[in-house]
Amino acid sequence: MTETPEEIPTSLDKKSLDFILDIPLQVTVELGRTKLLVKDILQLNQGAVIELTKLAGEPLDIFVNSKLVARGEAVVVNEKYGVRLVDIVTPNERVEKIL
Repeated sequence: MTETPEEIPTSLDKKSLDFILDIPLQVTVELGRTKLLVKDILQLNQGAVIELTKLAGEPLDIFVNSKLVARGEAVVVNEKYGVRLVDIVTPNERVEKIL
């Protein structure tokens, strides 16, 4: 049986989401990527610099459970690294990445 527009909730009830609030998620912030040959990795030593694909100042990619959800910039808070969100990926953008 299909729901009529009057039966479809217009807003999510907080209680309906309570059961998922304690599910752990893996959050990853990606600074950049590169590919190296095994021989190049074996030649790395302390102080070596690995060049990444992103340019300095470019937004960092933020993934939740391996899915891109936002972009941000690196910050330091209380002597720890953090990330400030500057752009949330829209559902349409997420669908486009799949196709």
